[in-house]
Amino acid sequence: MPYASWISRRFRGRIAGALAAVLALLSAGCGDDGLGERYPVSGKVTYKGEPVPSASISFYPVGGPTGEQRGASGVVKDGYYTLSTQGNDDGAFPGEYQVSIAARDPDLSKAKENAAKIGGLMRQDDVARAYKKAKSSIPKKYESPDAGLKAKVEPKSNTFNFDLVD
Repeated sequence: MPYASWISRRFRGRIAGALAAVLALLSAGCGDDGLGERYPVSGKVTYKGEPVPSASISFYPVGGPTGEQRGASGVVKDGYYTLSTQGNDDGAFPGEYQVSIAARDPDLSKAKENAAKIGGLMRQDDVARAYKKAKSSIPKKYESPDAGLKAKVEPKSNTFNFDLVD
């Protein structure tokens, strides 16, 4: 019996050591994804003084993406947004950006109907057609990064509000 007790103590020690090593590796990997430092970006989007209920917002690096700077995007809900580069509201790289905002509410019923016929997944062309037909709740000119909306992300917490007009 003492031999069996020694084995189970040794086995428990190895399990505990393996778990500690796995946890150390996971926590070390959580802080740095290899892309570099990003900074929080948030703000408000209004049209004619009213919060835009639903939209997507994209920040495009001036001069195109580089090794140090990539674009970032977010979802506007009830006028407010936060940006992500890689995900989880991780912010954006410092630099100058052109901004686009799209606020369309597509009718996806036809795309969903077609998806049911072919196994449950919506086809990209069906979704694209629905978005193309969808009315925008803001002027469509803001869907282009050339619409004149700009932002300069600095190495700090950043807030950019966009008041859209006709």
